Amino acid sequence: MTLLAMQRDMRAWLTAESETAAANLGADAAPGLRIHLNNYRAQLIACLAESFERTRDWIGGAAFEAAAATHIDRVPPSAWTLDAYPRDFPATLSDLYPADPEVAELAWLECALGEAFVAPDAATITPADITAVDWDSAVLSFTPTLDLGALTSNAPAIWSALSEGAVPPAAECLTEPGALLVWRQGQLSRFRAIDQLEMQALLHARGGMAFAGLCEQLVLALGEAEGVARAGAYLGTWIADGLIADASD
Repeated sequence: MTLLAMQRDMRAWLTAESETAAANLGADAAPGLRIHLNNYRAQLIACLAESFERTRDWIGGAAFEAAAATHIDRVPPSAWTLDAYPRDFPATLSDLYPADPEVAELAWLECALGEAFVAPDAATITPADITAVDWDSAVLSFTPTLDLGALTSNAPAIWSALSEGAVPPAAECLTEPGALLVWRQGQLSRFRAIDQLEMQALLHARGGMAFAGLCEQLVLALGEAEGVARAGAYLGTWIADGLIADASD
């Protein structure tokens, strides 16, 4: 047996408990294979538990371990580092808890905060920088730490309470779906809930729409006075939060 074939059989055993792969590795290997399988699963569960502490607090240890075991069966590691493994766990939780959207949204928030913390650094503009910008043609570029996720529940309030050791509020669905904005400012990962209008504005701006075009979109949605005022308010908030890396044509 070649080394490559042995590696493939070992992966098939760990990820799918393939009896064929186990047989290929030899009858004498069976006790060791069970030990490797237990270690493999234990390490992945530990990885998820470390990345989703607040989610574990919310649903409870037993439920979390059951969800982690389901995820491990569904999604074996595919990256060179375990740091990437938590990324798909919120999707698994969404499937497991369809009637409790706060579970997956809480997990997404935890994952995004961790990703923002290790994302590449980028300088951001200040209010003093905008005086020289031609806003008729300017296109905004955003910090690479920025991420957006759907929000239909009060998951942010639950996360905040759990992180402070306080009693979390009961889960509630929002009257209107919004979004979660996550980024890093300095050395601190931050988040805030935003409404659909700001989410669409951010998506348009990140997609390359010029700021003037963004103003037009908001004017169509809100009327001229309110649309222009809202565009200015968004710009001011994004700059103050350290979201904008550049504004140029």
